[in-house]
Amino acid sequence: MFFTDRADAGRRLAEALRHIQGENPVVLGLPRGGVPVAFQVAQELGAPLDVIVVRKLGVPYHRELAFGAIGEGGVRVISDDIVRRGRIGREDLASVERAEEAELVRQARRFRDDRPRLSLEGRTAIVVDDGIATGATASAACEVVRAQGAARVVLAVPVGPPDAVAWLRTEVDEVVCLSTPRAFSAVGEWYADFSQTPDEEVVSLLAQAG
Repeated sequence: MFFTDRADAGRRLAEALRHIQGENPVVLGLPRGGVPVAFQVAQELGAPLDVIVVRKLGVPYHRELAFGAIGEGGVRVISDDIVRRGRIGREDLASVERAEEAELVRQARRFRDDRPRLSLEGRTAIVVDDGIATGATASAACEVVRAQGAARVVLAVPVGPPDAVAWLRTEVDEVVCLSTPRAFSAVGEWYADFSQTPDEEVVSLLAQAG
């Protein structure tokens, strides 16, 4: 399944999410590319839209390997197993966390423009991205959303590889993925237009939805 652009993907995703409309959901877009998709979903479902700002905490000597993630509201999700196996010292942990915390605050302020974060307490949260590759960021975002009080977490993406989608189904309450092509190498190859989403577009869409 190919998508014209992120707006097209969002409209098609919204159709597949109609069954959740009655749950009074909150739609959360992962910046940056997930926000244009999430905007269409929120519009079609008549749901509020917010951005979910998450920073993965990378092992100092192996940044791609995450030992956890942080989100707004002081939420920390740490894998003690990876910390133990990686023999990561307390000071190293603290320094990575400090750096990512500063970036988290900067991004949230930039995107949300002083609007308060929407409360997820007891709500159904639909976490939206423009696609998944490994699923690590999406998984971290869903864990953060759950820690922020969401009662039900639904991950919604237009496209992703079958193995990552299967794994994510074990991590969240529901995964809605429109296409799981076997020959998957990158999210962008399933879009005619996969141009970068600038910060300004994220800010503008959140303001329109607000």
